[in-house]
Amino acid sequence: MPKDHTKAPFLEAVDAYRKAEMLAFTPPGHKQARGADPEARRILGDGVFLGDLLASGGLDDRRQRGQYLKDAEDLMADAVHATHTFFTTCGSSLSVKAAMLAVAGPHEKLLIGRDAHKSVVSALILSGIVPVWVEPRWDAERHLAHPPSPADFEAALEANPEARGALVTSPTPYGATADLQAIADVLHRRGKPLIVDEAWGAHLPFHPDLPSWAMDAGADVCVTSIHKMGSGLEQGSVFHLQGDLVAPDVLKNRADLWGTTSPSVLIFAGLDAWRRQMALRGRELLTHALELAAEVRAEIETIDGMHVNDRSDFCGPGLADDFDPLPVVIDLSNPALSGYRAADWLREHKDINVHLADHRRINVQLTYADSHETTRPLVSALRDLAEAARDWDPAPEVRLPDPDELRMEQACLPRDAFFSRTEDVPVEKAAGRVAAEMVTPYPPGIPAILPGERLTEPVLAYLATGVEAGMNLPDAADPEFRTVRVVADEEPGQTG
Repeated sequence: MPKDHTKAPFLEAVDAYRKAEMLAFTPPGHKQARGADPEARRILGDGVFLGDLLASGGLDDRRQRGQYLKDAEDLMADAVHATHTFFTTCGSSLSVKAAMLAVAGPHEKLLIGRDAHKSVVSALILSGIVPVWVEPRWDAERHLAHPPSPADFEAALEANPEARGALVTSPTPYGATADLQAIADVLHRRGKPLIVDEAWGAHLPFHPDLPSWAMDAGADVCVTSIHKMGSGLEQGSVFHLQGDLVAPDVLKNRADLWGTTSPSVLIFAGLDAWRRQMALRGRELLTHALELAAEVRAEIETIDGMHVNDRSDFCGPGLADDFDPLPVVIDLSNPALSGYRAADWLREHKDINVHLADHRRINVQLTYADSHETTRPLVSALRDLAEAARDWDPAPEVRLPDPDELRMEQACLPRDAFFSRTEDVPVEKAAGRVAAEMVTPYPPGIPAILPGERLTEPVLAYLATGVEAGMNLPDAADPEFRTVRVVADEEPGQTG
């Protein structure tokens, strides 16, 4: 029987709760805004507090017999062609951990694209899963990583037939995508599941001109952030499941290990509302976004010293398989402009925040929420930036490793290194030592150093010069990167 996507059962339950004027002698302690700080009520608005309810024993009864959450999850699964969908309120950082533990356990191998988000590495540290790193496809000219190819996963599986499955990140934060169907075929021929970290692809199911998305491509588990390219609230995430290689009760059980027992009703309601919006109007809204992106791309391309990366830059032999045009990635050729400088100037002088900034690029992410009211000031600000930069000195140089220098030996498991006895040593003396921490340029949050990797001078120089140029390393023990945390023991635990 067709699902009725005009309904938003969880959101409607919030509305009904407010209209019923129930008295709550439960958390949250602000009691429907009455006890909240007056200044917080003024700034945030009472609507935030009125929607901040206890999910079980509040919005729903103590046994959740209203099934508002289940009904909302079932509608989401139907909208995106999945068999099962689960909502989470701790972001895709939680969802990807749950997915990994549903496929592999301690001391078991999992194939993972080395361009994975730091949340994947956190899962390795906490679980003891053994990573088999699959190298991304490196664009040496642009110093950019694209997802590994099906052949890369095929080779990794042949070398590690005992691996329990694989995880690939697609799209990347820059919009590059993998051939998910071919990768899924590689795994399924051996009876193994594919997890796709599709945090940046919530919109993909809803327009035919966008790259194929994970469920339609045959992936088994897909993790999606609704707050990134959708209109959900921050931390709103879902994971979808299909096929018989991962049991739904196992996936739900693993999510319960990581998740909170106090989920945000606000975030759940935002997920439910977004699904209804996409099911009813997704194609229309995304057509608008794609047309706007094409226009913005063409306008920025006319600005001296700025090139918008397009399909011809990202796709081709040895590069990505497909391309999402909504992340507008701007390559800066002016020697005075690094992405760090550009991002800081736009925020300070034009009140504009960009998504990503690296040594040579910024990424201005467009969604269907944008219009000429937002893009015209953006293009104007970029023109002003190009003009202002004419008088600047060259940007500080970042010493970029060649692709073959960027990867380091995994000397021991991430878990063993992270929980070992450690010491902090000067960066100039750290080459040859085994890292005991993650060091992650953020955004986009892809670690340059993993616990257990044997440090090399090119990677250390890249990060040290990057920090001097404006790179942000929020998870490093020393964010200024004058020291690095390493394993103190001479022979830490071995891999495998």
